Amino acid sequence: MQFNTLSPIYLQIAEYIHDLILNRVWEDGQRIPSVRDMAMELEVNPNTVIRTYAMLQEEGTLENQRGIGYFTAKDARALVLKQRREKFIKRELPQLFSTMETLGITLEDLQHYAHNEEIHHEVQAKEE
Repeated sequence: MQFNTLSPIYLQIAEYIHDLILNRVWEDGQRIPSVRDMAMELEVNPNTVIRTYAMLQEEGTLENQRGIGYFTAKDARALVLKQRREKFIKRELPQLFSTMETLGITLEDLQHYAHNEEIHHEVQAKEE
């Protein structure tokens, strides 16, 4: 995993784990790698993984079964999906609408694009 310098590593690991859950690599209720194994896999300090797992446990995505290990929560995928949707609606969608307005792209254009990938040709024709 390549880390960027824009956000803390433990948050990037949390996003990575969210992706694993959303893409069903890790199913709900599944045992996940130990702190040590995850640290070795990602080539990070085990304390960083502990911080990530603690945060994810606090938000309800992971559960720790003492003496056994960490597991994804029974409803982990639904929880992560809800969080990602809220983040998209609050942070990314307003930027998208602003960009659309700047570029003169309408909601109808988006609907057309969803059904036909040739929309970029029609947008170019509108500009000419």
